[in-house]
Parts: sequence; structure tokens; C-alpha cells
Amino acid sequence: MLILHNARIYSLGDPSTASALAVDRGKIVALGDDREILTQFGQGARTFDLDQHPVIPGLIDAHVHLEHYSLSLQKIDCEVPSLAECLRLVAERAKTTPPGDWVLGHGWNQNLWPEGFPSKAELDKIAPNNPVYLTHKSLHTGWANSAALRAAGINSNTPDPSDGEIQREEHGNPTGILLEGAMWMVYEAIPELDGDELAEALNYAQTKLWEQGLTGIHDFDGAACFDALQRLWQNDKLRLRVVKNIPVADLPHASALGLRSGFGDDFLRIGGIKAFADGALGPHTAAMLQPYENEPENRGMLLLDAEEILEHGQEAASAGLSMTVHAIGDKANHEVLNAFERLRGFEKTLKDFESHKVLRHRIEHVQLLHPDDAPRLAELGIIASMQPIHATSDMVMADQYWGERAGHSYAWRSQLDHGAVLAFGSDAPVEAPNPFWGLHAAVTRQRADGFPGSEGWYPQQRLNIDESLKAYTYGAAYAAGTEEIQGKLAPGFWADLVVLNMDPFTCSPEELKDIKSLGTMVTGEWVYESF
Repeated sequence: MLILHNARIYSLGDPSTASALAVDRGKIVALGDDREILTQFGQGARTFDLDQHPVIPGLIDAHVHLEHYSLSLQKIDCEVPSLAECLRLVAERAKTTPPGDWVLGHGWNQNLWPEGFPSKAELDKIAPNNPVYLTHKSLHTGWANSAALRAAGINSNTPDPSDGEIQREEHGNPTGILLEGAMWMVYEAIPELDGDELAEALNYAQTKLWEQGLTGIHDFDGAACFDALQRLWQNDKLRLRVVKNIPVADLPHASALGLRSGFGDDFLRIGGIKAFADGALGPHTAAMLQPYENEPENRGMLLLDAEEILEHGQEAASAGLSMTVHAIGDKANHEVLNAFERLRGFEKTLKDFESHKVLRHRIEHVQLLHPDDAPRLAELGIIASMQPIHATSDMVMADQYWGERAGHSYAWRSQLDHGAVLAFGSDAPVEAPNPFWGLHAAVTRQRADGFPGSEGWYPQQRLNIDESLKAYTYGAAYAAGTEEIQGKLAPGFWADLVVLNMDPFTCSPEELKDIKSLGTMVTGEWVYESF
């Protein structure tokens, strides 16, 4: 038995507050005041005096690319304000990298650079002896030098893949910029870590996530990440609760194996089938109903239409698997909602259909909706899996490239008011996985420096702290089907919690970004302590 006492506990359940809780065999058995809990459970128990620090349920990031995040911790951080600074960092890394070995980085954003999109030529000058590949902040574009293009077999005669584009110069030669599906041509040329090496990278990454107060994530990477997670699980090293989503390309295999959403145990379970309906705002590949501002010929890239999504959805639903579809532009979201509307009808024809066990389909990002589509997620029971920090990162781009339509973007308040379940995350490594930065963005709609002002960007979409925390706890747990044991501090729930240095319910909204974990507990055991 373990007792935490002399704390300010926010359960996000009933009772809403307490000063002590008791834990036995990894689960909470009681909450109450100090005297009550210590009297009833104190004999022979281990006690931990929390010195009036606030405690909240363990936070869950509902959208992470765990393999990409883990590997990004080893890559060049290219999220810098100038092309020159990015090139300087690449040149430094190239100097210490043996000839022929890959130089990898992540985070550049041409929208912040006056030069716009870069090219292979800049990289060729500073790293002629190494293949260089740098992924865009959005993970929807790559920047390669000539050596990397050669390694991938990309030249002037290489056709564009059906789901992507090789950006070309006037005479047809690749510029080094690869959009969407074209990126995979380079990915396949990069030497992969073996399973144990990737598992160790994930193992290190989970320690960084614990430090930030995260006790669970929903992962959106592929089979190699699933293999590495299982290796950690097999060796009893996985202490981060992971919901593993499966790429749509692997749907036939998952169906044939009989995998179903929710299958697994307390630390590793199956989520849904992940598909991409479009690209992203940063590279202007998000699919739009109307063209981008000042780009009359560009409506982005629709990677899957409603018919294709429905086809995948019917196969998934027949196998007991939910769908989780990436959609950023208003056209993509419209197509996904049309598909889900028809899919709900199809599900009712399945022989094992039970209305109280409907599949928990999700739209990932939901960044821009046409006003007519805004109520449809709630009406169809579709979870709005959104990332608050995208709004504060993207606000200038959204205003510039979507114009007045940006007023309907990143609309958390609208979705909550319509009745949709919100599940918040970060999309790491697209953004940092720090959930307190996400809470700050959700409550203030401001950047860390206060931009664009005290009211925030489209302030009518702000949430309060209780609503935001529930999206990082209950909402994410609901999306995983674990809301009866995760997402609150209540008897029978997992003893997953975070001790904080600052009280999110009493500090100023501007201070939310500065909150840190002093201790993170999973199943009644401290996985991170800095008391």
C-alpha cells in the first residue's frame, strides 16, 4: 500500500479534489482528506508527503510519432529562423560524420525563410561527401542533397509517385524537395536501425516523455516501431502506456491476423487504422475546397477521397478495427466526414454490431472545417484528435494562406460545444511533446512570447483549463477505449499521476507553459522524480 498525502489533488472526477490518495497493486483504492486516508489505510503503508504540491492524472498525448520522435533526439534540430543557420548546423554535423554516412535533421520550415523552399545545391556545397536528408517541420516534405537523391535512385527520369511529387527545376531535374509520398523513396534508402537499437532509442524517449508528465501516448508510426515496442514490452521495460495505430497499408495483414481495436494489455494495445486524406498547411498540400490565397491553381493534394476512405473503413470495421484519418484542409475533412457517414450505416449491417460498442473512429488534426461540417463529428460520434500547439505555430501561415477561412480553423471550442470528444496531443516531433505548452496554447491561443496579443488568436476558440486537461486525460482515454480505468484519479483507475511545480487551476494562463513535472507515477511507481 502507498499513500500520497498533504497534496492538492485534482482528480478530474468525483470528488473533484482531495488531499490524499491510497494506491494498492497499481490502482487507486481511495481518495479523501489526509486524516481519513491515513487512518483507514496508513498502518504498514508507505507514505509520501507531497508538501502541498498539486497532483493531476497522468497526461496522455493522443498523437505522437514515437519512432520519429525517438530518432529526432539524435538528429540535427533544424527548427531555426534562417536558412543560413540551418546550413551552419548541417555543415558542423557533416564535419564529424564519416564520408558516405547519412546526415539527418528535422524541423525546417521554408515559410520562416525569405528564400522560400531551399534546394539540393545549398546542401551539396557544405556536405559533398555525405547523403543529407532533412525533414520538414510538418513531416510532409523532405529536403535532400544530390548524394541522397542518388542513393534513392531519384533523377530527372524518375516519375512522381501517385501520392506525392518530386519538385523539379525548369529542365526537369529534381530540386531536392520531395512532397508527401515522394519522401518514402529517400526513407527507404536510409539504413535502418535494427530492432534492438530502435528499442533502445524508444526506451530513452520514454524517459523524456515521463519528465514532461506524460504517462501514455497514441503512436502513429509503422511496423518497425511496433516491433521495437514489443521488444521493450517483452523485456519489461515498457512503462509508458501506448496505443499503437496501424498504417492503412498494413490493414490487410492486421485483418488477416485478426487484430482488433483494443486488443492488448495495460501497456500496449491496438488502436485504429491510420490513413492520410491530404497533406499539410506548411508545404501547402492540405486539400482545400477553394485555392490557397494568392495561389489560384493550388488546392493542395487530396490523397484519399470519400470512396477510398469508405473502402478502407469497411474492411477495417468488418475486422473490428476503427479508422483514424489524417485530415487538415476543409476539402479533406469534408471527404472524411462523408466517408464516415456512410461507414456508420455500413457498420449497422455487420452481424456483431452492437449500438453501445460502436467503433471509435477519429479524425487526426481537424485543422480546418467548412462551417457546414463543424457539427458533423459530434453527430457521427467521431473523435476530434487535435493538437493545440499547431494553432499557435501555424497562425501566421493560416492567416496568410487561408485568409478569412482561418477563422474556422483549430476550432476546439466549436467542436466541444457541438458535443464532440476532444483528444489532445502534440504530433511530436512535428511539435515538442510538452503537454503544458499544449495546455497554454489551448487556454490562451498565444505563443510563448504573448503573440499576437492578450486576447490570443481567434479568442472565441479558447478553452478553460479544466476542459483542456480533460482533453489530455479523459478524452485521450476515451479514444483508446480505456476511460473506465484511465484519465481520472478515482478508485479502480490506474495510479498514473503527475506532481507539479505549479497549480494549473490557480496560476495565470500565461504561466501554464512554465509548469513542470516534479514526479511522474505509472501504476503506483515513480518513473520520474525531481523532488
